[in-house]
Amino acid sequence: MNNIRNVAIIAHVDHGKTTLVDALLRQSQTHLEKENMGHDLIMDSNELEKERGITIFSKNASVIWKDTKINIIDTPGHADFGGEVERVLKMADGCLLLVDAKEGPMPQTRFVLKHALEMGHKIIVVINKIDKPDARPEYVEGKIFDLFVELGADEDNAYFETIYASSKLGKAGMDADLSKMQDISTIFDEIIRVVPPPSGSPDKPLQMLITTLSADSHKGRIATGRLYNGSLKAGQDVTHIARDGTQKKFHLTSLMTFSGLGRIEASEVTAGDVCAIAGIPDITIGETIADPTNPQALALIDIEEPTIRMTFAVNSSPFGGKEGQFKTSSQIRARLFKEPETDVALRVEDGTNGDWIVSGRGELHLAILIERLRREGYEFQVSRPQVIEKVVDGVKMIPFERVFMECPEQYSGSVMQKMGTRHGQLVDTKTENGISYFEFVISSRDLFGYRSEFTTDTKGLGLINTSFLDYQKDPGYTHAREHGSLVVHEAGTTKTYGLVAAQERGVLFLAAGIPVYKGQVIGENPRAEDIRINVCKEKNLTNMRSKGEDVGAHLNAPHTMSLEDALEYIDDTELVEVTPQNIRIRKKILDEMEARRQARGLS
Repeated sequence: MNNIRNVAIIAHVDHGKTTLVDALLRQSQTHLEKENMGHDLIMDSNELEKERGITIFSKNASVIWKDTKINIIDTPGHADFGGEVERVLKMADGCLLLVDAKEGPMPQTRFVLKHALEMGHKIIVVINKIDKPDARPEYVEGKIFDLFVELGADEDNAYFETIYASSKLGKAGMDADLSKMQDISTIFDEIIRVVPPPSGSPDKPLQMLITTLSADSHKGRIATGRLYNGSLKAGQDVTHIARDGTQKKFHLTSLMTFSGLGRIEASEVTAGDVCAIAGIPDITIGETIADPTNPQALALIDIEEPTIRMTFAVNSSPFGGKEGQFKTSSQIRARLFKEPETDVALRVEDGTNGDWIVSGRGELHLAILIERLRREGYEFQVSRPQVIEKVVDGVKMIPFERVFMECPEQYSGSVMQKMGTRHGQLVDTKTENGISYFEFVISSRDLFGYRSEFTTDTKGLGLINTSFLDYQKDPGYTHAREHGSLVVHEAGTTKTYGLVAAQERGVLFLAAGIPVYKGQVIGENPRAEDIRINVCKEKNLTNMRSKGEDVGAHLNAPHTMSLEDALEYIDDTELVEVTPQNIRIRKKILDEMEARRQARGLS
């Protein structure tokens, strides 16, 4: 056990965490598969992760350095994936805290670091990207110390070890001078020196905590976790202790450890190591694998509760069932109820109208789920996100978030004004080098829909980050949407003639030549009311023609709505239709007269 180190890497989104893991793997000359030998980031293997440049799913890697096995655990950097973060930290004994040499510690850094300190993990600080021209490592180190003190770190952790690095160049050292650095081996040496060996004993009865699940077409469900006590042998009998305390015996069909990025078959694994097992079909995250003769359960993983929920339903639009491979109620339900097995922060329950209520840790958490289902071939529709309310001592409570923003100083007035209309409370603000920094506290409900507005108001130069704060008393007000929608009047195919007339009413989401149906939303009206327009209208042909006719007609480029844009855009009268081919926005009630009758309570 003295030759094992289990280390998790903590970092804010885009601070170079995945790049650093890649550098560590290459420096240790770990054997990599051919598909990983290129220039792409090795750890961001998921298609969505590559596109967004963020880590969503935690992954394991393992390297050998000076006869010591170092298990590296790549953690998600976004607070919406807190369920993934908390259980991943259970596998580690120490953490590398990676911080950008210019930006310093950020909100998501605070979120994961807080959990790591609560677990008593030893922290090594890595100030990354010191090769950037505007790097300021001394300032950042001071800010990290302030953060440690604020989070209640003990004296041992508050005086942390600091390593300076450029993971992109594959260099690190104890001095901030880049010219003195040779390679990244300093990080390996400090991990072996600072991070303690795993606790536990190979002589005690077997105890293994499951923290990650994956599927294999040949081996079935594969459960990954840390062996706290005892040892595991290939093909042995074990006892599975479920969340409700029930115990069942199973025979292991496979025992694997990590080597590089892959899993390799092992004959035996001892306490302190991270391994994967197969042969238990109904195992879920947080449960214990124990000795069959003396089964003792480990503490269940306590996951923070969801704060946002959405309604999923079968696609009921006129185009329903035409574009998806899986579109029936039973197919969608089965897939949704399968997801919480691997994502413990997600909750799924049956709704009252043949739909399903899906609850998660934030808008991004649910948006990633929707995008994954869409790419798997599912077709469905979702409602606007809603906050999950609680009643404590007879008082209604709703979730509040801390919002951290930075933008060029000339756009700060717009940010202040917009957050003011949404009842945001300003906690802190400052301006440095022409950049304004803000910290607000605002209810999750009032924050819905603001991200896209913020991007527009700051001309794409602003950064916004949020983290869950706590539940507070419902103030009773809700930010109402300030714009309406341009809604299709009759089904058909969009025509340039109809769109040119419609674009005078607002911003269009569609170009010409696209099939639409009655009740579909195809644009935004700057005013609060909805407008029904005919975008399928063609110009009548005549035998008269005048010189220069239609020369002045110009159709603006449409504003293409992404999934996140659509979820932020809709109100309670609208839905987002999600298919493998298209993202559409529609009215819940497609017929205008029917919608008016229901609004007046006549039906």
